[in-house]
Amino acid sequence: MHLTCFRRSSGTLVAVVANLLLTTLFAGAVVAGEPWQLRLRHQDPVAEGVPRYHRSEQAEAWDPETTAVIVCDMWDSHHCFRAVGRVQELAPRMDAFLITARQRGATIIHAPSSCMEAYQDHPSRDRALAAPSAGDFPDQIDQWCYQIPAEEAAEYPIDQSDGGEDDTAEEHAAWVAELERQGRNPRAPWLKQIDRLSIDADRDYISDSGKEIWNILRDRGIERVMLVGVHTNMCVLGRPFGLRRMVAAGMPVVLVRDLTDTMYNPQAWPYVSHFSGTDLIIDHIERHVCPTISSDQVLGGAPLRFADDDRPHVALLISEPEYDTARTLTDYARENLQRDFRLSYIYGSEDDGNRFPGLESLAEADVLLLSVRRRTPPAEQLKIVRDFIDAGKPVVGIRTANHAFHLRNQPVPDGAAAWSTFDPDVFGGSYSNHYGNDLETVVRIVPEQADHPILEGISAEPFVSGGSLYRVAPVADSAEVLMLGTVAGHPSEPVAWTYRRSDGGRSFYTSLGAIDDFARPEFQQLLRGAILWTLESDD
Repeated sequence: MHLTCFRRSSGTLVAVVANLLLTTLFAGAVVAGEPWQLRLRHQDPVAEGVPRYHRSEQAEAWDPETTAVIVCDMWDSHHCFRAVGRVQELAPRMDAFLITARQRGATIIHAPSSCMEAYQDHPSRDRALAAPSAGDFPDQIDQWCYQIPAEEAAEYPIDQSDGGEDDTAEEHAAWVAELERQGRNPRAPWLKQIDRLSIDADRDYISDSGKEIWNILRDRGIERVMLVGVHTNMCVLGRPFGLRRMVAAGMPVVLVRDLTDTMYNPQAWPYVSHFSGTDLIIDHIERHVCPTISSDQVLGGAPLRFADDDRPHVALLISEPEYDTARTLTDYARENLQRDFRLSYIYGSEDDGNRFPGLESLAEADVLLLSVRRRTPPAEQLKIVRDFIDAGKPVVGIRTANHAFHLRNQPVPDGAAAWSTFDPDVFGGSYSNHYGNDLETVVRIVPEQADHPILEGISAEPFVSGGSLYRVAPVADSAEVLMLGTVAGHPSEPVAWTYRRSDGGRSFYTSLGAIDDFARPEFQQLLRGAILWTLESDD
């Protein structure tokens, strides 16, 4: 089974067209004088010294008239052919964003680095040069910034030492020839900002100088900055007007995370897709540099998604103290799913495992990967889970997921909610208990299911599970049992099965998922195959 089995539906084209229409409508339908109600996304460690993070949002009202939008290096050309295509794809949505921001009173600063010669007679360039000297220049505001103190202890998430070009050899050779035909330097072919971005000669500014831009910010009374443009891991972070310099100068700044792109080559570590590489950089920024927002918060419509980004979105919901899946499942996802999937990690709070900071992001996911044990979330949070499932979206559960939201012989705390029928409703199971931990569990594929796509690449040889055997029989008549487990002297129990829910969604459950199971290739392949199977359409 391959990822090509998952495709965004034909409705995506409709969504793209609708997004462009909304972009146009919102660009004209603005309300002067009202602040933007933004949701600034950031990430905080789940606990001190733990390399896992809660993703959460903080509501803030930003006055457009004291906000600047800096457009970083949206050049008319580039030495990377694919980077050029992505800039062209970004430009229409970005232009609408700039139009809306400008109409609301924001200051727009175009910063196409090394291209000032093209604007030597442009009113917006003259306006930048005419801004009075601020005098209070932040330290090194005219220099590139490679790191701020908050990043020092962090591992940078991608290897960009090769420059990040993701062209094929054939594409790159053809592009070099084309740039030479145009009379451009193939290594630095940019001459100006891409024409698709409008520059208001009466209001905007053009500069690539950290000091000049600081002069503009001070002269305009700017209190907050938004960064859009490319490339996130290089120029957007490092330029003298980039995220790091703004943070170091004490200027509140956000990255507009869907109006950017990364120079990352999937042939370099960590060997993930180009778009997953961008996600990793955005994670790094939200954890160690500054918050992010998405363009819809200003513009309306939907956030931009590149046409070639067809990665399914997997949300991992994890809160159980018994099998350490906060570590094992996270490590599994990073090693086995990160390349081809968009991932969101949602962990139970260390202070209260019944609460899930950032659970709102589940609504955006295509599939839920669940490892939760006997939690009773606040009613509004359990409703998010119920809404996801009632919408017919896929669910993959491991180990304790069949009693995720059900307490045993305990009352539900005030203000909390339980789902006592979660197992039969979502997985078609009937978990009652488990056999002793001292009994060896031998797992076998059901012979009649050997050709099931979930089991593709898994050896038919029996193997020993790392955990006790769950008592889950009987499962629903409509469930397809793929694996059985046996302990000496007792009947076999289903260990892995599929289930088509009454809401039309696909579910998969396995009682595997103990710590030692994650080291087994059979389990690793089983989870990946299950995610892909649940994403298939029955249409």
